Amino acid sequence: MSIDYDKLRREYRQVSLQETDMHADPIIEFESWFKQAVDFELELPNAMVLATVDELGKPAARYVLLKSFDDRGFVFYSHSVSAKGQQMAENPAAALVFYWSPLHRQVRVEGKVEALSAAEADEYFASRPYGSRIAVWVADQSSTVDSRGFMEERIKLLEGQYPDTVPRPETWIGYRVVPDSIEFWQGRENRLHDRILYETENGENWLMKRLAP
Repeated sequence: MSIDYDKLRREYRQVSLQETDMHADPIIEFESWFKQAVDFELELPNAMVLATVDELGKPAARYVLLKSFDDRGFVFYSHSVSAKGQQMAENPAAALVFYWSPLHRQVRVEGKVEALSAAEADEYFASRPYGSRIAVWVADQSSTVDSRGFMEERIKLLEGQYPDTVPRPETWIGYRVVPDSIEFWQGRENRLHDRILYETENGENWLMKRLAP
């Protein structure tokens, strides 16, 4: 089947973004947008692209799930020995992108990365379903494994080893992206999109500006 990629277009007909309607605090504005995405019953509204760069400047991106956010930043969990964990150790900066297609909206976040405390990681790990806790013990994330069968056998062994309580591996930790910029993007007609950018220095005094589409 031949696909004409140039014709894969959709006209955006949504509300406009006006600076006067935006909250002075971008975290509060994000909370409002996120709630609308949830209320719209989007599948996985907390899915976000995480972009990282290693010490040589090579970029990488993948989807992860947002687990919480507040005025300190955006939190997710992963293995510190994974490819992304090593990249964030080498270069503690990251970018996040949320894209809510039915709403024609995206949010871009850029900032530094910091590790959560062990107590915070323990608390969240304990809240995960049993199977998810077991799975993190199968092998180091991003490491090479022989086969799917190897992983399934490891699961059986781990279930016997940890029938009830599953400890958190020391390498399974929480990360927080502390934003220094947050952009709200709203698709508009004729590609004249609305883009409102918040920037800050040292986490204080957010400044708002409009960007050309």
